[in-house]
Amino acid sequence: MALKHTGLFLCIWLLLFSLGCATGISRQVRSQVTYTGPFSDVQKAPDKYMGEIVILGGKILNNKASQVSSELTVLHLPTGSGNRPKDNDQSEGRYLIQTDQFLDPAIYKKGDLLTVAGKLSGSEFRTIGGFDYIYPKLKAIEIKLWPKEDHNYPRFHIGIGVGKTF
Repeated sequence: MALKHTGLFLCIWLLLFSLGCATGISRQVRSQVTYTGPFSDVQKAPDKYMGEIVILGGKILNNKASQVSSELTVLHLPTGSGNRPKDNDQSEGRYLIQTDQFLDPAIYKKGDLLTVAGKLSGSEFRTIGGFDYIYPKLKAIEIKLWPKEDHNYPRFHIGIGVGKTF
């Protein structure tokens, strides 16, 4: 009888552990990735990496959506555990995400964090503050939009019993 309960406990623990370690991009798509080097290399010479499949993180700067397609301008951010972007000042540049889907600007909005897997499809020159800037272009395969982190909780707590904090 105890062995039955141990097996059930182990199954539940493994399920919760696997959910806790889940990444933003599916395992199937992650297995297709062909380039895992630094984004700065891609930003410097995007046409050299055309056709490579990458996973990148970032913060949405702009969303140009139409009924049949969308283009997101994204500030690159390094990713941490689970491929979640770290919202800090460590950007190596900007890139464009293009998709044949409508990405509603009310959902994919400026300032939101995302992780994208996609195929590098070239580059485009645009201006930022009066100077030319090269944007690597990425044809999206899968996009994970991350929920905002709630930082209104206390940074420390002392617990007594179940569910009691100070």
